[in-house]
Amino acid sequence: MSDATLSTALTELVGVRHPVVQTGMGWVAGPRLVTATANAGALGILASATMTVDQLRSAVREVRSRTDAPFGVNLRADAGDAAERVRIIVDEGVRVASFALAPSRELIARLKDAGVVVIPSVGARRHAEKVAAWGADAVIVQGGEGGGHTGSVATSVLLPQVVDAVDIPVVAAGGFHDGRGLVAALAYGAAGIAMGTRFLLTSDSTVPDAVKARYLAAAVTDVTLTTKVDGLPHRMLRTGLVDALERSGRAASLVRAVRHAAAFRRESGASWARMVRDGVAMKHGRHLTWSQVLLAANTPMLLKASMVEGRTDLGVMAAGQVAGLIDDLPSCAELVDRVMTEARTTLRGLPHAG
Repeated sequence: MSDATLSTALTELVGVRHPVVQTGMGWVAGPRLVTATANAGALGILASATMTVDQLRSAVREVRSRTDAPFGVNLRADAGDAAERVRIIVDEGVRVASFALAPSRELIARLKDAGVVVIPSVGARRHAEKVAAWGADAVIVQGGEGGGHTGSVATSVLLPQVVDAVDIPVVAAGGFHDGRGLVAALAYGAAGIAMGTRFLLTSDSTVPDAVKARYLAAAVTDVTLTTKVDGLPHRMLRTGLVDALERSGRAASLVRAVRHAAAFRRESGASWARMVRDGVAMKHGRHLTWSQVLLAANTPMLLKASMVEGRTDLGVMAAGQVAGLIDDLPSCAELVDRVMTEARTTLRGLPHAG
C-alpha cells in the first residue's frame, strides 16, 4: 500500500482514490456533502428518494459542476418513477447507481448497458446472492449497527457471510467511523467501507447545528431500534418523540401517519395514486399490514423536520450506533484523510506471521 492510496476492487471499479463510501441519506446527502466527499477521494452518493425528479436532475448537475470525481445516486427501486430517475442517471453520466432495495434484473441490465456501475445495498446473504446473480457490480452490506432501516445481524457476522457467498466486491456498512474499522473490514474480505452517520457529522453536512449537537452528545445507549415510526426496524436516536410514538396506540399512530402522508404528498408533488402504488410495492414481499404501509409515510417528513428544519423535538434522527463514539465535526477531506492515515498506521502495527 502506498502512502497516498489504498487500491481495492472498489476503487478500481468506480474510479475513486479511497475505498470509502458516503451513503445516500435522505435530506442529508445533497450536492454539498456529495461534492465534498468526491473531492476528498471517496465515493459520495446523492439521496434521491426525498427529491422530485427535477430536483434530482438539478442536484446531479450541481455536483458535476463542482467536481470531476466519480459520484453516485441512490434510488428506490420500487418507486413509481424509478425508470425516469434511471434515465437521469444515464443521461447525466452518473458513475454509480445504488439502491436501498434490490433492483430488478431488467433495471440492472439497463444501467449496465449504459455503463453505470450498479451497487445495491443489502441486509442479508440471500439478497446479495440474488442481485449478484442478476448482474450487480458490487453490494453494500449493512449490519444491524447501521442507522435508518436495518436488520438484526451484526456486521461482524453478516459481512463474512456475504463475502463468502458472492464473487463481486462487497462494501461493509454498519458500525464504521475510522481507519481501524476499514482495516477490520478489509480483513473480513470487504473491498471498502460505507459510512452514513460519520459523514452526517462533518462540517460539510448541511444538517442544522442543533441536530448535530444532539448526535455529538449521544452515548451508544442513546441509539435505539424501533418499529413505531414506519412499521419496519429503524435505528435512530432516542428522543421524546420516539418515546411518545412507542407509547401511542394504533389509532393515534394512524392519525399521525395520515397527517404526515398528506404533508409529504404536498412537499414531493406526488399524487395520492402514485403514493398508493409505491405503498403496494413496499408492501409486496414484506408481510406489512396496510396500517404499517401508511405509517411508512411518517418517515420522510419526520426526517425532514430534524435534518432540514432543525426540529429535534419533532423530528426523527436516524443514527448508527457509532454516533456514541463520534465527538467532532471534521470536513469530509479531513475525515477521509484521517481514516486513511489511521488505516495505514494500523496495518503497519499489525504483527507479521513468521
